[in-house]
Amino acid sequence: MTISQKCQYAVRAILELAKQYGVGPIKTGQIAAKQAIPQRFLENILNELKPTGIIESRRGVNGGYLLARNPGKLTVGEIIRLVEGPVEMVRCIGDKNTPSCPLKNKCALLGLWKKANKAVEEVYDSTTFKNLVDQERKLERTNIGDYCI
Repeated sequence: MTISQKCQYAVRAILELAKQYGVGPIKTGQIAAKQAIPQRFLENILNELKPTGIIESRRGVNGGYLLARNPGKLTVGEIIRLVEGPVEMVRCIGDKNTPSCPLKNKCALLGLWKKANKAVEEVYDSTTFKNLVDQERKLERTNIGDYCI
């Protein structure tokens, strides 16, 4: 299973907004620069996320985007599902509208795929954006002395 570049950008954009939670709006140019996301692509992603209620936009000189939900209650899994749809390791464990597998009732691998899928979902669903903000801040503190002049 591969997370698309678009989804990675969406998660990184939400992470940047989570870092500014409670501070105020942040401009797309700042998000793009801090998270190495092409600005035009970022604008499209943010416009897709806006109707979900996860982010809000503000107009004007001090405008920009902000996270509308508490980062401690917003999971990476939610963003992945909004951008990509259901998390599925293989198609046969997902939507009932997918083509039926000829081995459906005698597949020894189905249990393995379901366990792997559940494990991945648990990681995404148990990771909040507050967890990621805290982790990034910890990394920044431990890497302070790693520069040379």
